[in-house]
Amino acid sequence: MKSIYPEIATLLLELEGELRRLGEWQAEPPSAEALASTQPFCVDTLSLPQWLQFVFLPRMRQLVESELPLPAKCGIAPMAEEFFRGSDLPAQGLVSKLLAIDECLERGYY
Repeated sequence: MKSIYPEIATLLLELEGELRRLGEWQAEPPSAEALASTQPFCVDTLSLPQWLQFVFLPRMRQLVESELPLPAKCGIAPMAEEFFRGSDLPAQGLVSKLLAIDECLERGYY
């Protein structure tokens, strides 16, 4: 059985690259209050790119680096498709990375 941690680590780096390419990477984090939202994906306080940068990426990196159990399902790609629908940003690369992460997590070890 082969670990998916290296593949997930690579996909997380590529996801960061897509956020930067789109100009959605922020130098300053949101407030502690915004990050403390109890809503799924912090929908009441953060945009999807902010959530990816300040919540999803750090949590996933921590899981990967510590080789802790990864979620079996993520389902973030459809959210990204909806978020960027009608946007002028060429976000297909970002959506594709999220889809690859979703598929990798669902597949698990192989």
